[in-house]
Amino acid sequence: MTIHPFLLFLHIAGVVVWVGGMFFAYVCLRPEAASQLEPPPRLRLWRGVLARFFTWVWVAVAAVLASGLALLLRIGFAAAPLYQHIMFVMGLVMIAIFAYVFFVPYAGLGKAVAGENWKAGGAALGRIRQLVGTNLTLGFLTIAMGTLGRWLG
Repeated sequence: MTIHPFLLFLHIAGVVVWVGGMFFAYVCLRPEAASQLEPPPRLRLWRGVLARFFTWVWVAVAAVLASGLALLLRIGFAAAPLYQHIMFVMGLVMIAIFAYVFFVPYAGLGKAVAGENWKAGGAALGRIRQLVGTNLTLGFLTIAMGTLGRWLG
């Protein structure tokens, strides 16, 4: 069965928003914010940036998961090549990491900033940074699997 173009568009658009946003935040915004801002304004900035970004990540996660499942089902889950199953599992791991980030350290960052507890906020932001780094790596590996997987075996 052929790939439906709209499903593929939703899938790629969701990946661009999610992985591209992580790349921007991790590689571009994080080092500048750390070098130019003291903890109180830096943590307030991150709370605001992440609030906006995470809203879009939830939309992206829904789009990637729904379109990925739909694409797999169009092929037939059992008939899908191994690299697509690997992509699916990696995507589920990324979603689990994001959900943890959102509900645990990001919630802690919000509470810390609201209470002006800059030490706790810094610790929460540090944990978010580590997990975003992990998810960014997984995101690039998943993209590699999606684009190169059919030729890798």
